[in-house]
Amino acid sequence: MRHCVLTLVLVLSTLCLNAGLHEIIKFHMASSGSGCYPGTERDVEVYVPDAYDGEQRACLYVGLDGILCNAPDVMDSLIAAGKMPVTIGVFVQPGVIKDKDGNVVRYNRSNEFDMPTKTFARFLEKELLPKVEKLTTAKGYPIKLSHRDTDGMIFGLSSGGIAAFTVAWHRPDLFSRVFSGVGTFVAMRGGNDLQAIVRKSEPRPLRIFLQDGTNDVWNPLFGHWYEGNRMLATALDFAGYDVRYDWSDCYHGVKRANEIFPEVMEWMWQGWPEAPKCGKTQNNLLDTMLVEESEWKVEDYTDLTMPHPKIIIRVRYPDGSFEVKNHEGTNCLWQYTIDENGEEQNGQPFYWLHSYDNSLLKIGAKTFDGAGNLWVVTNAGIQILDQNGRVRGILMLPREIDDVKYIIKIVFGDNEVSLISGKGLKFTRKMHVTPPTPGVTPKSQGQG
Repeated sequence: MRHCVLTLVLVLSTLCLNAGLHEIIKFHMASSGSGCYPGTERDVEVYVPDAYDGEQRACLYVGLDGILCNAPDVMDSLIAAGKMPVTIGVFVQPGVIKDKDGNVVRYNRSNEFDMPTKTFARFLEKELLPKVEKLTTAKGYPIKLSHRDTDGMIFGLSSGGIAAFTVAWHRPDLFSRVFSGVGTFVAMRGGNDLQAIVRKSEPRPLRIFLQDGTNDVWNPLFGHWYEGNRMLATALDFAGYDVRYDWSDCYHGVKRANEIFPEVMEWMWQGWPEAPKCGKTQNNLLDTMLVEESEWKVEDYTDLTMPHPKIIIRVRYPDGSFEVKNHEGTNCLWQYTIDENGEEQNGQPFYWLHSYDNSLLKIGAKTFDGAGNLWVVTNAGIQILDQNGRVRGILMLPREIDDVKYIIKIVFGDNEVSLISGKGLKFTRKMHVTPPTPGVTPKSQGQG
């Protein structure tokens, strides 16, 4: 009996100690003012570790579906042991829409989390985090969050798992560390396409942990959860990411993530404050084009020969044998052969473009390089298609581009590519690419 009493005292002492190592601030986000998800409201909890002094900006941890995996106590222990930096945790619930009597008329979780677009990342950046930074702790400290790319991490399970990955994928400048557990990379809202997009895209500076189990088939109607995670894992390996996995026989739930959470968190922050590095992709088109650590540089630009800049909706192949142009109502660009009289013939939807949100792409400038590849500026990235109309590579857009319709021209220079904006800006990046030669037929790539 004495042993049981001593054990109980120790447990209670530990709980009291942990309770003193952090503060939890709770608030409710009302429905008014949401530009990303109109009408929604949600609960938010903000974890503030005892080590936070309000002077230095803290790193950021975002947890989806609220507090999971005993995260505050785990973070207390790791911060105290010097295994992760001082970090503010923001735990957010998915939104709901209620009627005047308080009854839920729409659950917005799948719409917010399973949709692999930039919208939830924009919600975090523009709507939620600014509210968090207006808070004050019980000690009177203002909440100050770091905005460096190396200082953000995001975690989620199930639909929250794909959301965590998607947020980091679209905004590695905000979240460079991501833990996705039992993620729904299946055919709900396009998550099954992410593995293909990862293979075709230039690598982002991300550190990623995926967790799932062989018995994870929550709803076979949408696909096999475990297979979806494994396909994404092989794509990440192919693209050269700093990634780790945990495969077990678990079912769809929090149990396994809860068991490994402390170890995953420690690994996530190893090497901090150094940022995760971009990997080396095995994509043979991108591998030959990309220049290590090359980034877009922006400068003012005025082209007096184009006083009224317009997007060119059609472009000719270097030798003039065919042309490509936009068609309304489709994400396919049409190809037409050109006869001896310069007339279009044999039109077909030929160049198939990727889209994240199942809607019509916004398309800016397009042109051919010297190898006969078609470059197309879209809101899903700069898509590079081979001679047979297939996307082989996707480049990230410069952060400063808010609307691709203003990108009116792509120019290839001496080992560089430039995007010309109708707003008087020029974006240039070092890249191994051959400019086209008018009148010269590029070497055939065969029928593939």
